[in-house]
Amino acid sequence: ELILSDRESDLAVLRLRGAEGLPHLELADSDRVEVGDLVLAIGNPFGVGQTVSQGIVSALARSGLALGSGRGYFIQTDAAINPGNSGGGLVDLQGRLVGINTAILTRSGGSHGIGFAIPANLVAQVVAQAQEGASRFRRPWLGLTGQAVDASLAEAFGLSLPQGVVITALHPESPLVAADLRPGDAILAVEGEPVH
Repeated sequence: ELILSDRESDLAVLRLRGAEGLPHLELADSDRVEVGDLVLAIGNPFGVGQTVSQGIVSALARSGLALGSGRGYFIQTDAAINPGNSGGGLVDLQGRLVGINTAILTRSGGSHGIGFAIPANLVAQVVAQAQEGASRFRRPWLGLTGQAVDASLAEAFGLSLPQGVVITALHPESPLVAADLRPGDAILAVEGEPVH
């Protein structure tokens, strides 16, 4: 039974009636994944049967990519994600789900070492909202336009390193307005996590 689907994130949550005690993977904290981590991509490429390919995490938080019907932020890997791997797990060496394979960037249709997976933390958010009874996925909204802090802005702000984002515009109903932030402010961290 379809509980929640979201075309933008390319995810759906299903309920399997009468299915209890099924084996499952633990979700990793995908915010803790690092470039260079070894991962395994599991799937059924080209319909040949279940396969596992090994690779590394090549990049994190890839965004601005229109991949299929999904868009968002992705874990990039060089583990082969051929047609048929989509929907399969991207697993770390502890057997935890780091992400769900979703697409490759290719001109020929074959895998050339640029594959993308939906991060496990986004999967966890979709599942949590489905468990709360949501029928569609609600995304957080800041109503913010910003600019990365470069070397000249860092000097102007008195920062030792270029880091964070400068607010260039805020929507009038942005929750940041209520938090007394305004254009020209620099955001360096959110809940202790640095903003890159």
